[in-house]
Amino acid sequence: MVQLPIFVSLHRHLAGLWASAYFAQSGTFCFVFITGVFQYASCVRFEVKDSNNKTCILADLSVNFTVEYSAGTKQETAHFVLPETSTVASKSTCGQDKEAPLLVIAFGNHSLSVNFTKSDGSYQVDELVFIYNLSDKVIFPGASENGTKEISTNKSAISAKTNSVYRCFNPHLLSFENVNITFYDVKLEAYLSNNTYSKDESPCSEDFTPTTAPTPAPTTAPVKPTPEVGEYRVNGTSGAACLLAKMGLKLNFTYSTKDGKVSFYEYNIIPKNITFHGHCTNNSAALTLSSSVDQVEILFNFTLNTTVSQVYLSQVHVIATIPDAKDPKFEGDNASLSYMQTTAHKSFKCNTKQTFQITSNFSIDTYNLQLQAFDIEDNKFGPAVECAEDQNGMLVPIVVGAALAGLVLIVLIAYLIGRKRSHAGYQTI
Repeated sequence: MVQLPIFVSLHRHLAGLWASAYFAQSGTFCFVFITGVFQYASCVRFEVKDSNNKTCILADLSVNFTVEYSAGTKQETAHFVLPETSTVASKSTCGQDKEAPLLVIAFGNHSLSVNFTKSDGSYQVDELVFIYNLSDKVIFPGASENGTKEISTNKSAISAKTNSVYRCFNPHLLSFENVNITFYDVKLEAYLSNNTYSKDESPCSEDFTPTTAPTPAPTTAPVKPTPEVGEYRVNGTSGAACLLAKMGLKLNFTYSTKDGKVSFYEYNIIPKNITFHGHCTNNSAALTLSSSVDQVEILFNFTLNTTVSQVYLSQVHVIATIPDAKDPKFEGDNASLSYMQTTAHKSFKCNTKQTFQITSNFSIDTYNLQLQAFDIEDNKFGPAVECAEDQNGMLVPIVVGAALAGLVLIVLIAYLIGRKRSHAGYQTI
């Protein structure tokens, strides 16, 4: 079962390739459930056949996604899934001559396409394209714009060996300018040889057991050292930095173990194991940290309120694997945050440990943090706005210093008074 980013738009250059193809769709056994703001859909089957009724593409797909859009003076976020009523569009094709197989999925006035190519011993998704229509007021209520938007990528990281199924159980997140796409339980094959899925499977990188797996969390987690500070930079379209971050991060999870107990798991972000990327728009900036070694991925989304020139952390989305958990696949999201508030042109700084509660069972500890989104000059942090913890920490040495200074002053005054009195006991001859 695949989860493809519903932010993908149809491949508009292959509109005339459908003439030689027949199309089939099955899958009435899908279900949808909701947790938090995310909806999870599972399993609509899509099938593309050629003129000889031979299947060339077979896919079980499910996906949830979020799209940011403007609604008047506010930025809203739409959460929706690929519905089970989706159909295979007529543009789908098995390809002829040098033409590549293409699966096009239609739902409402939106569409999703998956374009394949083949190389020596393997095949891959060459391009994912999604067109979503802001005129759909059910999904995008109050949208300021109408008409369609298109997002595409040729870096889906979906590939498999020839005559094998691409399979991916763990979550796989793709982040675009204003869209996040999360895949789950992907099952997909192109260039089929026997009209059905092959017996061999090609697992995705997220499903590989990490070289150093996290130690199963005991009921009482051991105290871990302070995490190492990592430095991260996101560039805007001009090439200049639009987001700078320097911080140590510890992720804290509360979960149910396989034997039904409640336990706690801590994970330190290790910068050398992290790959990161991001993007910026006029009023949003995103930073994604991921580690295939430790099977964790976390997205930070910052928002600029242009009305009051205020910047703050508005969303955190985490995906992680906890080996000891009853459900090892952990996902948490909160898009209604207002942490790390500062004004434009300034950075937020906090050397003291801070704890940010994201969901009821997930929080983040930050150490030696300095972060700035938007309005960065010369690729350097702007003037720092210090957190309350650092400001309170400065009160102790100030109070101690003032007390010592007062004590010295009292001793000095007492000395001068005593000296004056001792002189008063003598008379001049």
